Amino acid sequence: MEFLENQYVKQRIKKSTELFNQGINPYSNKCKKSLSNQAFLDKYCFLLQAEHEVSPDSKEFLAGRIRFIRLMGKAAFIKIEDDSGIVQIYLSSNDLGDYFAIFKKYIEVGDIVAVEGFPFVTKTGELTMHAQNLELLTKSIVPLPEKYHGLVDIQARYRQRYLDCIMNSDVKKIFKTRSQIISAMRHFFEQKGFLEVETPMMHPIPGGANAKPFVTHHNALNVDRYLRIAPELYLKRLIVGGFEAIFEINRNFRNEGMDYSHNPEFTMTEFYWAYKRYNDLIELTKELFDFIIKTLHISPTLKGDKGIIDITNFRTITYKDALIDIGKIPKDIIEDVDKLYEYLISNGIQLQPQIKQEIGKLQAEAFDAFVEDKLIQPTFVVEFPVAISPLARRNDVDKKIADRFELFIDGKEIANGFSELNDPLDQLERFKAQMRARELGDEEAHGMDEDYVHALSYGMPPTAGEGIGVDRLVMLLTEQHSIKDVILFPALRPQHEH
Repeated sequence: MEFLENQYVKQRIKKSTELFNQGINPYSNKCKKSLSNQAFLDKYCFLLQAEHEVSPDSKEFLAGRIRFIRLMGKAAFIKIEDDSGIVQIYLSSNDLGDYFAIFKKYIEVGDIVAVEGFPFVTKTGELTMHAQNLELLTKSIVPLPEKYHGLVDIQARYRQRYLDCIMNSDVKKIFKTRSQIISAMRHFFEQKGFLEVETPMMHPIPGGANAKPFVTHHNALNVDRYLRIAPELYLKRLIVGGFEAIFEINRNFRNEGMDYSHNPEFTMTEFYWAYKRYNDLIELTKELFDFIIKTLHISPTLKGDKGIIDITNFRTITYKDALIDIGKIPKDIIEDVDKLYEYLISNGIQLQPQIKQEIGKLQAEAFDAFVEDKLIQPTFVVEFPVAISPLARRNDVDKKIADRFELFIDGKEIANGFSELNDPLDQLERFKAQMRARELGDEEAHGMDEDYVHALSYGMPPTAGEGIGVDRLVMLLTEQHSIKDVILFPALRPQHEH
């Protein structure tokens, strides 16, 4: 390993070896921690307000990584950081005895230590622990990046997220917020009477969305399996089975391109509600957003990639109106296959030859090219073409459109929901159409799932279902501009590739 050849690493390894030789284990398993750093500061903050002192017998035990050392002869100040924050520690040879010499020679910034002592306030007014004992818990053999420049290389931050979290406290705050958002979502659905369930991540047939899957092999069964594109078809099987309100916070995998808003492994929340329509989900989604921002005390006014967003102000527009009013596509060509095809080609949109035969797919190409990135404020787009909605229920009045919506914010799709197709014969024909598209070269077309058709044949009640992209939602609520900044370990090219 190349990093072991670094001269500073070699020096630290030497110190670690010398400690072992002196009977001091630099990788100790002995630690008593009575408080977090923040809890220590909160508990004794009263010392800052008046002429109070605490008895040296009032002992506390702290532990954390050393972020700063200032030596002053027979005394020193260090600052240690744990998950909650930083506390200053005062060290003296009078208290530590022989161990103070060991501290001065062997302990460095980056090492993890345990400290026993009592609180006091320094002359400069900082609440500090007066250490009576200090113990090295873990020797860091690789020095931390230089303090004032820190870890700024974006690729290094993603590859070494552990180091990113050590050096950048704001990064940890983002991921704590992410966890709180997911927790709030779970609490919201549980309060609404939804049951959390778990479904398979390895599927015999790729399904639940139009996407290219990852393929793996199941040795025990000697069959190929596909990493989950979406849990939809399994969740709807449960609706057939009698569950009426279910949700799953799930990991999905799509073997597709990567950019600032796409990662091949991502998190979704999917939920299904029997005896409801897609309109009910639109209202539920508004309630969910309101619950999250109030629970986490998030400002309803957010800075997005494309402008300032009011997360409380939702609007609704039909798919066709969006193409005309936002995409500025002439109204007279929206329903004309040949004219719309020529319009897209003339505007530099590359199309597969077989797509010319389907107006719904041409409209989808137009939407992607001319509408989506202009949907800045929260917008529910409704009445999608059936051609791009293979699992959604047809509208009772217009059979070419589906009872479906997508929520767009800041030019990105955040949620997708619809009244579910529960006619097994219609579903079978949709699957057959998808199979024909696959035969013509569409790698993202849905596979044939005969068992799902069989399940629907037992009868699924009228149901509405929705998926919300958790990563994109976190991007929005934490004002991050790349999906890699809200995924702890995003997918990256190998380092040797350029």
